[in-house]
Amino acid sequence: MDTIEIGGTKRARRGYTFDEVAIAPSRRTRDPQGVSTSWNIDAYPFKLPFIAAPMDSIVSPQSAQVLSELGMLATLNVEGLWGRYEDPTALLAEIASMPVDRATQRLQEIYAAAPVNPDLVVQRIAELKNAGITVAVAVSPQATAVLAPVVAKAGADLVVIRGTTVSAEHVTAAGEPLNLKQFIYDLDAPVIVGGCATYQAALHLMRTGAAGVLVGFGGTSDSTSSDVLGVRVPMASAIADVAAARRDYLDESGGRYVHVIADGGLGRSGDIVKAFACGADAAMLGSVLARATDAPGNGAHWGAEAWHPHLPRGKRNTLEQSGTFAEVLHGPSVQADGTMNIAGALRKAMATTGYSDLKEFQRVEMVIG
Repeated sequence: MDTIEIGGTKRARRGYTFDEVAIAPSRRTRDPQGVSTSWNIDAYPFKLPFIAAPMDSIVSPQSAQVLSELGMLATLNVEGLWGRYEDPTALLAEIASMPVDRATQRLQEIYAAAPVNPDLVVQRIAELKNAGITVAVAVSPQATAVLAPVVAKAGADLVVIRGTTVSAEHVTAAGEPLNLKQFIYDLDAPVIVGGCATYQAALHLMRTGAAGVLVGFGGTSDSTSSDVLGVRVPMASAIADVAAARRDYLDESGGRYVHVIADGGLGRSGDIVKAFACGADAAMLGSVLARATDAPGNGAHWGAEAWHPHLPRGKRNTLEQSGTFAEVLHGPSVQADGTMNIAGALRKAMATTGYSDLKEFQRVEMVIG
């Protein structure tokens, strides 16, 4: 592990971003049509190893059904607009059109004006269940103790506990901290939890009984966590470290496999491909899906950090729309910038390097460029 002296007594570990690494071709190639991108977590199979990030700009009850029909998992943020308002369509349009200098304050106002309604949350889950899709819902670490049992009882198939940084050991001066291991054990649904970005943090989360661990800080083009908090770990290194924790936990637990899910910095198909090469089992997608013309954000993109009432760590971005969800995922692409046909790009990369499935592809040779 490379460490560099910053000065005095402080040393830092060298980390790599997706831009600094690349995939090396091998001696074998294969037909892209013979490549499998299928993925399953717990008892739920998917044709694509992608999860739509729980952002109001991407996932609504309607878009969750569309994305599911296209072969991937969509995660509805039950603390977002759809868990607060009966019909937030007009608010989504307003957010997309508001001026940049007004966006953060107005987002705070919109989300503060209506508290999360547990009855409405149950109604949303029922809508998704009635559509016959795998239902995944997301809650923040702060609301987990209250909302996670509600969504599990309502029939959610998967619960995602997603925050900027989630730990298995949270120290608090106010009340009892959430015992994540006991909580996951008692919850009647598989749990995906994160983010994390180091070997040790990931290992602790895996020991809680989580089915999957999110790697990263949940932010793509909308995140300013690095600017506000100074917290950032380059994603290529973070995924590789967490993949090492998965390997060691597999031995430690006697064969229990925990899925590593890349969550952040995946704005182009090339980044997504590199995430799998670094060891990810799946990728949580944000901005690449927010670019879709049928995304509920209408070309705007923001995450939960953008409307934090006291310390916003994100912003509302306006993205250039590229095509429908179907075209973004499956093409045909009319762009040469990695924003369309991302499933096709993944298959092509796997075929070019000679691998037939995602697990094999994690062994691909990589170089530092």
